[in-house]
Amino acid sequence: MMHGNMRTYASGRKKKYNAWSTKKKTPIKFEAMEVRSEPYRRETPVYESLDSGSHDTRKKEKMVYTGTLVKGISTMHKSNAVPIIDAQEAIDHANMRR
Repeated sequence: MMHGNMRTYASGRKKKYNAWSTKKKTPIKFEAMEVRSEPYRRETPVYESLDSGSHDTRKKEKMVYTGTLVKGISTMHKSNAVPIIDAQEAIDHANMRR
């Protein structure tokens, strides 16, 4: 059972056709499809990919600090790593509070 109007959708938008119409529609005529021997292709130029040569894929050496300036690493706030240069900085970082 259908409630409502046959000329509008449930949202109130008007339909493009009239469902109550008793007029008979003309059937669509059958037309044979054209058969082509070759598929259609655009006439666009073909561009070759860039040849960038060879790439270096060797494993990178690890970077290691070999100097004497930094004595250690301290955490200041929320895992923020800070380099310690001298003993006084280490004492200052140890005395810091939240």
